[in-house]
Amino acid sequence: MTPQTLGTKRKCGLALACLGLLPALAIADPGYYVVTPYSQPGQLSLDARYWTVKPPDEEAVLWPEIGLRYGLNSRWTSELLLSYIGTSGGDKKLSSTNWQNSFLLTQGQQAFDLALHAQLIRNHNPGGKNSTALEFGPTLQTEWGLTQLNFNVFLDHDWGKSKGTQMKYQWQALRRLQAGLRLGVQGFGELGNWADWTAADRQSHRAGPTLRWALPLGNADQGLELQMAYLWGKVYGSQAEMFSAQLLYKF
Repeated sequence: MTPQTLGTKRKCGLALACLGLLPALAIADPGYYVVTPYSQPGQLSLDARYWTVKPPDEEAVLWPEIGLRYGLNSRWTSELLLSYIGTSGGDKKLSSTNWQNSFLLTQGQQAFDLALHAQLIRNHNPGGKNSTALEFGPTLQTEWGLTQLNFNVFLDHDWGKSKGTQMKYQWQALRRLQAGLRLGVQGFGELGNWADWTAADRQSHRAGPTLRWALPLGNADQGLELQMAYLWGKVYGSQAEMFSAQLLYKF
């Protein structure tokens, strides 16, 4: 067998392995963006997202996403989001339709901001076996000097799976460098069933650096906000590296 033939077979095998990984990752969407409590009454925003999961020695799986966010009042902000899945060289198909809501519970009365996050998810699984999931929980944010701190704990129940209600967390620390520019770290994890956590060696924890840049445009209600992050660790028990980028256009 020639080296060229071996190389071709190896590429085909890698592609097949990645395609086999798609259904598992589509069902086990790791929820890759830190949710923050916010109040944007009357604000309409375009939300463009892109994130990847890269297992060792395998092709990265990609999730491009697009959403529209609107502040219904001073406490309730709602967003409709479409999430697609694919590989760098393959077609992208719809992974899930999401309705995300943030209900602000505090408005300056405390030294922290507290909101309730609720997201209704329609998973478009392979073979037409679609399922509905609900993710909900508190989002907490506070300031310590020039540092913004976030911590969230979410429960996730998918009626198409038999694993019960799952628990996961998010955290972030962002240091203000100058107006509109923050640098920090963030992390995510999945602990398993909320009433019976997975064994520690099979839990998923990942963390890494993040950068957020806000650029005002026109009046005070307009602007661009970009956040990027790169994380190392485990995704639902498997080693993987992750990259995310989110661009929010407020108009």
